Amino acid sequence: MPPPAFTGIVTKVGCMNKTATVTVSRYVIHKITGKRIERSTKILTHDEQNKLRLNDRVIIRNCPPISARKRFKLEKIIHSPETERELAHASSVEGAVRGATA
Repeated sequence: MPPPAFTGIVTKVGCMNKTATVTVSRYVIHKITGKRIERSTKILTHDEQNKLRLNDRVIIRNCPPISARKRFKLEKIIHSPETERELAHASSVEGAVRGATA
């Protein structure tokens, strides 16, 4: 059986080398009222290439301890809004340059 994996959002990056903080949220049902309550956990995650950005949606997987508090590794980046923004900006600048030279 593979180690457990979680989906979360990167909330802090760049403060520590090869480390990012990922917030994993889950819903629990209140025992008395029956309402859904969101609970979240902040997990330190190992990012070998330092490619995570703020607000990335990622999948992290449990692994043997890397340091005193890091016990998860980055498995996959699902969605990266900042990278998409940079690609869109680069394509618009490239289009403007082509339009100016034509």
